[in-house]
Amino acid sequence: MNVWNLIETLYKDQTLEKEELVFLLEHRDEETASCLGELARKEAQKIYGNKVFPRGLIEFTNYCKNNCYYCGIQASNRNISRYRLSQEQILSACQNGYDLGYRSFVLQGGEDPYFSDERMVPVVEAIHESFPDCAITLSLGERSLESYQKLHAAGGRRYLLRHEAISPRLYGKLHPEKMSLRHRIQCLYDLRTAGFQVGTGFMVGAPFQTLENLADDLLFIQKLHPQMTGIGPFVPHHDTRFRDFAAGTAELTIFLISILRLMDHHLLLPSTTALGTIDPSGREKGILAGANVVMPNLSPTDVRKDYALYDNKICTGEEAAECIGCLSQRVESIGYQLEFSQGNYRP
Repeated sequence: MNVWNLIETLYKDQTLEKEELVFLLEHRDEETASCLGELARKEAQKIYGNKVFPRGLIEFTNYCKNNCYYCGIQASNRNISRYRLSQEQILSACQNGYDLGYRSFVLQGGEDPYFSDERMVPVVEAIHESFPDCAITLSLGERSLESYQKLHAAGGRRYLLRHEAISPRLYGKLHPEKMSLRHRIQCLYDLRTAGFQVGTGFMVGAPFQTLENLADDLLFIQKLHPQMTGIGPFVPHHDTRFRDFAAGTAELTIFLISILRLMDHHLLLPSTTALGTIDPSGREKGILAGANVVMPNLSPTDVRKDYALYDNKICTGEEAAECIGCLSQRVESIGYQLEFSQGNYRP
């Protein structure tokens, strides 16, 4: 196999076989990364121009019933301060974001049983009624098809549920036995049945992860054909069993962003906070590699430090206006502009 032939095939056919993807990942270097990034950037610009879409992130609860081994807010962690935002606090965060120009909100939380349909549906309805010109994305974890249908009827239109690892063996090393990969995948298809635009994704450089695992993840995403895919580097948290594992790298994450863009030119593809955490210019590099979404934080500053999925998370102390001002300057410095719209998927 030849790396340059594989890049040409990926660019032309928007797919590679598993062994070809593994070979490309094994033989990546600065030159191939630059070539992939340029191709990916051009394809993204053909559809979305030089626009980057900000989604206002509201991390409304850090309670979680699960014990994902890599996550700082896992249920067994007794060293963090737990919080839940009220509906009024959530709406206030949305209003603050709306006044700053946001027209897309992301409600993200741990899998918190407190936020049953009886509590969550009214929150989504209130946001939809108060800000009818805004898109609502939910990231609430695994729920029933009936729950997803209720949330969609309330005004939710997008849903993020990262599969994290499509390999059953790897998934089992990252999650407790009671968590089921099969159920997680079923949830992704249930979301589509419920009418949601679907987002998924995975960690890069997770403990025990191989390049073969990453190739499988890429091919699963191609099969699922989501509207959005979020990938970010694994970053360890000091209160988890993986605290002594090395973080994933910005280099591999950025390379994978380019591959994802070339596999699906239309994807909404975030340049994540985790990428900016392990590399001061990580988010800019992600955009130049084909990403076109960022998620600045709209959560109240007094709780941001407690939504600690991993260590050293950036932007936990900035006010929302300060955060978006900084990010806008960063994006403009590489020739892009933030577009404060719903940032819809363009098929």
